[in-house]
Amino acid sequence: MRITISKENYLKAIAEAESEGEAVKAVTLTRWLHVSAPAVTMAIKRLKRDALIRVAAEGQITLTASGRNIANRLLRRHHLIERMLTEIFGLEWYKVHDEAEQLEHAVSADFERKLAAKLGTEGACPHGNMVEMDSPDARRRRGLKPLDEAVAGERLTVSSVFERDRKLLEYLDRAGIKPGVEVEVVVAADDVHVAAAGKKSRVKRAAASKVWARSC
Repeated sequence: MRITISKENYLKAIAEAESEGEAVKAVTLTRWLHVSAPAVTMAIKRLKRDALIRVAAEGQITLTASGRNIANRLLRRHHLIERMLTEIFGLEWYKVHDEAEQLEHAVSADFERKLAAKLGTEGACPHGNMVEMDSPDARRRRGLKPLDEAVAGERLTVSSVFERDRKLLEYLDRAGIKPGVEVEVVVAADDVHVAAAGKKSRVKRAAASKVWARSC
């Protein structure tokens, strides 16, 4: 069985969507990968044929053990590349996801092992996210909650942000909101008003819902 870049992208997208608490269906992959519905239909047929996914009667897609192994391998590689770009090359945190998306398919297993030896395999990526799988429920069990659930006067430390939206990351960076930063919620109404990194910002509630934080 030949594992193409396209197959890797689909398997990784399924794992990533699951980590955001989504029930994955064909329309989910259309949205996550920005591809047409017919392209997704063909990809699902190939992945099912290769025993990399299962498709339930109602259309929900899950990874088989083989499919998850491939997705996890790519997620680990992506994680290491993001850390390399920030920790070694100093690339801005909001840029590294897009760069890693390109490089993760070109890195050899030997180079990946070198990166793991140099950087270690523990720790979060520049966006605060864990390597491999996570979920909203797991984050809540660790004491985290989305920023849009904060109340006025609450002080929180940003733990992680949704990394697969460059415009969102740039928006948050301008507001001074990134992992490790302490924020104080000033007003929580239609938007979330916060003081972060020495400045006050109004964060749209949709954006705030993509930020996970822990009470100080």
